[in-house]
Amino acid sequence: MDFIRTHPARIYAVLVTVVALVVHYVPDLPDALILAVAAAVLGVGEGVQRTENHKTRAADYELIA
Repeated sequence: MDFIRTHPARIYAVLVTVVALVVHYVPDLPDALILAVAAAVLGVGEGVQRTENHKTRAADYELIA
C-alpha cells in the first residue's frame, strides 16, 4: 500500500497505457465496455491528481515549518 501512495501517477500511467493497448489490439471489444473503462480511468485520474496535490501541499508545509 505504501508503494501505491508513493507512486500513484506512475501506476496510473501504466494502467492507462495498458488500457489503450488493449483497445487498439482487440478491436472486437464492445463500445459500451470501452466507454465504461474510459469513465473509470477518468475517475481514477481525479483521485491520482488529488493525491499528488496533497503530497505537494504537505511538502510545501514542511519547507515553511
